Amino acid sequence: MSFEHLNLDASLLRAIESCGYTAPTEIQNKAIPLAIAGRDLMASAQTGTGKTAAFVLPALHRLINNPAKPGHGPRVLVLTPTRELATQVSEAIRDLGKFSRLRSGSIVGGTPYPPQIKMLRAPLDILVATPGRLIDHFSQGRIDFSRLEVLVLDEADRMLDMGFVDDVERIAAALPTDRQSLLFSATLEGEVRKVSQRLLKDPERIQINGVKDNHASITQHLHQADDLGHKHALIEHHLGQAEVSQAVIFTATKRAADELSRRLREQGHRSAALHGDMNQGARRRTVDQMRRGQCRVLVATDVAARGIDIKGISHVFNFDLPMSAEDYIHRIGRTGRGGASGIAVSLVGPQDWGKLAQIERLTGSPIVRQTVDGLEPRRPEPKPFDQRAKRRNGPPGGGKRRFGGGGSKPAGGGAGNPQIRSKRDGFAPKRRSA
Repeated sequence: MSFEHLNLDASLLRAIESCGYTAPTEIQNKAIPLAIAGRDLMASAQTGTGKTAAFVLPALHRLINNPAKPGHGPRVLVLTPTRELATQVSEAIRDLGKFSRLRSGSIVGGTPYPPQIKMLRAPLDILVATPGRLIDHFSQGRIDFSRLEVLVLDEADRMLDMGFVDDVERIAAALPTDRQSLLFSATLEGEVRKVSQRLLKDPERIQINGVKDNHASITQHLHQADDLGHKHALIEHHLGQAEVSQAVIFTATKRAADELSRRLREQGHRSAALHGDMNQGARRRTVDQMRRGQCRVLVATDVAARGIDIKGISHVFNFDLPMSAEDYIHRIGRTGRGGASGIAVSLVGPQDWGKLAQIERLTGSPIVRQTVDGLEPRRPEPKPFDQRAKRRNGPPGGGKRRFGGGGSKPAGGGAGNPQIRSKRDGFAPKRRSA
């Protein structure tokens, strides 16, 4: 099927052709006709399957072919969890709407307020925003939602994970009740389903690939690592291979990203860090350097897991496994995009086996174990039974486990539970961030 069969406006077909797209993806085939027909949608698809265009194209089509109500507020609002994803959506709107006269803008955290305030005073067709900064402007009465027609929740599960559920519901309550709502998420269950029941009206459900489906274009394997030094040696080995053209390395903390990036630069690699402590301009410059090939290795925290769309990333390395199994799916989705193949390598340390078990349960298959000659692990992989016994009974050797000064076990587990960590270990409670 070609894009012509989707009954899109001629200006959009012209833009699609200029971007080099020849045929719609499966999510686009299913979502675009329903969205054009005005239906509410809740849709799930893997990263790299073209879901951004699946909501941008019907939104642009609607704006082009329907007269605007009086006023200057946005007609389409796209909420995204991160600045990087907002930038990606804004770029798609710019590329696909290049032959229309529609006006779009974005408001995200980490950027100055005055230019955003000036933009909101002018007529606007499409607004892309992160919830935190949007609430700031909304609370000051700077946004007129009276003529809003479409609400899009992009990466809804991520927004909820980051603690934006109250902000999202507050924003939705301020919008016209006759709006169309489109929700895109990695999963359509749990809290996402509950929120969709409150915000969407009789939505059509589209699920192209469940989270248990493998990325067919991505080869996945892991190395068991004894300690931090072993992880560094394994990363150095892989980056020395010619087939690694560009790579993203994910770490658990901002400090680890900075330190690993610095270490790699000292070894002669063109490396840069990307994390939430960097301002928006610095983050944008870093991503642009990666796109232009000036940077070969990007060391990032999960702030980049869902918002980076760079063609040519051959490898993704999980230096640290993510806390959320769903984030593993999004991390490895940075490679193998647009029909290309990719490789995802995870380094599993002594404290990571519980996280790995969650990932393998989610994907429905074990990740292939591999070793590197000369860098074999000294310890055997623990058996699943040993992991369960350790969580329940504590370290081997018998006897009762003590919990502080008392004799009772606190709610939620104890020191041997891999999910219990201190702030010092980098697992502080999540805070809202735009």
